[in-house]
Amino acid sequence: MSDPIVLVEKDGPVAVVTLNRPDALNALSRDLRREIVKTFEALSKDDDVRAVVLTGSGRAFTAGIDLKEAGQTGFALGADGGEIDLGKALAGFQWPIIGAINGFAITGGFELALMCDVLLASENAKFADTHARVGIMPGWGLSQRLSRLIGISRAKELSLTGNFLDAQTAERWGLVNRVYKADELLPAAIQMGHDMASCQPDMLRKYKKVIDDGFAISFGEAMKMEVERSKAHAAGVTADSVEEARKAVTERGRGQN
Repeated sequence: MSDPIVLVEKDGPVAVVTLNRPDALNALSRDLRREIVKTFEALSKDDDVRAVVLTGSGRAFTAGIDLKEAGQTGFALGADGGEIDLGKALAGFQWPIIGAINGFAITGGFELALMCDVLLASENAKFADTHARVGIMPGWGLSQRLSRLIGISRAKELSLTGNFLDAQTAERWGLVNRVYKADELLPAAIQMGHDMASCQPDMLRKYKKVIDDGFAISFGEAMKMEVERSKAHAAGVTADSVEEARKAVTERGRGQN
């Protein structure tokens, strides 16, 4: 019996999702994409999960789509739809997704990384957008997300050369938050997941959504949206609840000094 192509392990409220096709550099076959979607759908219904760490086994996070398979099934991956709509599955996941980029994140794999809320990288991580070199148009958001994250000029440099970006430069450019030694990456990502999961669940979910929704519209409209949602949320907040939470935050801050 072959190993599962997606592994899920839980560390309390943090689920670690590992792409598990190491011999194929975790290439995103239709079967793997389908399993990723099913996994996130299942985790969204798990009342114990509050954060996900997404990573890959072996030398790659994922080297992108399975080109041999795509040559038979088509390359318009953004139009996958149906049961294997990868972008919809991750965008619809209500809890934080931390990408632990352990190795190569190439083209479609780069796009999958950009679907995460936060990126952490090992010293071995390498990013590349080779769409222009292999003749495929991105369909999972890379052409739009990357420029908003690192700036249009740097995004064009990556996308119009197809050159590789090392982990240290990715950190300097703001693509990843931090770079770790290979054996420290997953523990650091899991710890960040626990930090996020320790927030008030309702606020954690709502705050992620207001950030994402605001990012997709103009700044002025986003400011109005924040005020509206703040008013709606405030209706259920009491002085006693805030004071109690403030004490816990103060105590936590002392412990982090």
